[in-house]
Amino acid sequence: MLAAAILAGSAVYVLLSLLAALRYRAQRIPAPAQARVPVSILKPLHGLDEGLEENLRSFFAQPYRHADGSPAFEILFATRDLDDPALAVVAKLREEFPDVPVSRLLTGEPPYPNAKVYSLALMVDAARHDLLVMADSDVRVDARFLETISAEFTDPALGLSTCPYRAVAGASFWSFLEALHMNTEFLGGVLTARLLEGVRFALGPTITIRRGVLDDIGGFAELREFLAEDFVMGQRAAARGHRVILSRYAIEHRIGSQDLVHSMAHRLRWARSTRRSRPAGYFGELFLRPLGLAVLLTVVAPPLWPILPATLLLRYLQADVLRRTVRARFGWKHWALLPAQDLLSFAIWLAGFFGSTILWRGHRYRLEADGRFTRIP
Repeated sequence: MLAAAILAGSAVYVLLSLLAALRYRAQRIPAPAQARVPVSILKPLHGLDEGLEENLRSFFAQPYRHADGSPAFEILFATRDLDDPALAVVAKLREEFPDVPVSRLLTGEPPYPNAKVYSLALMVDAARHDLLVMADSDVRVDARFLETISAEFTDPALGLSTCPYRAVAGASFWSFLEALHMNTEFLGGVLTARLLEGVRFALGPTITIRRGVLDDIGGFAELREFLAEDFVMGQRAAARGHRVILSRYAIEHRIGSQDLVHSMAHRLRWARSTRRSRPAGYFGELFLRPLGLAVLLTVVAPPLWPILPATLLLRYLQADVLRRTVRARFGWKHWALLPAQDLLSFAIWLAGFFGSTILWRGHRYRLEADGRFTRIP
């Protein structure tokens, strides 16, 4: 049966993802460089994300300093206007860390379809250093972040690095399920892609790139019309012959307390964007969802019901290895709700094949076949 063959392929994928996780974890983190390479941290801001102050503080507090004790990094922030409440948080942290160089930019209404890309383009122009770290406002790091990133860039062939992440849910049930998906399913796909074809992509929350590499791929002007600008950036850097890696440093991605409507809109936007960014890969994501396939096969052929508990056991093994890879904390609720999350993810994947519009920050956009998008008036 076709369904049985697909399920067997999915089981093979699970085993590959376990190998991929072990290979990733076996990497050695390079020794810190003796001389600190100056870094520009670029942070687009838009409103008060949940936990924003602690997220930003984790960057201000980086002990990444020159021999004379001065910070070997600067932080640039971009908002659309002076009324953005995130600026009050930045002002508070500037008082707390007065020696950290900070720049604030006002972007106004973005002329690009992708507002984040426009903010990053302006910050790159204002940045003083050649090593650029782009980190979203919902990212939190520890004291090892810049030291680890800069150590990786002691390799002169390295052009771009992107960080895997452990998702940390907010208070809502739906953000809990989304974090569970990221830590036990999405991560498996990322690591398996790295194992099979190398890193030819980037993950949006945190990307580090050399200025020369960004110029070589055409700068942000070439990315302004893409929704998944992170994926395209990594893809083009790899295509131009630059080395692209999945960093050994895993960040925290604080996804906030989204309700049902916003969580589903976000996950569906992600699915539809992925389908257009890499159509063949999106269809191949069928193999990432063994539990949904096992349920479907059991419904079609009830005598095959033993496949269901066997698949669930294999899925639990995979989830445990993946969550350990990024040090995600799990409790009994994670294990109890993993089957529900997997079935929801299967349904969202199916829904991603239909429709060409998305909702993003209160506006509707139409996705084009090549991954570009345009705002619907």
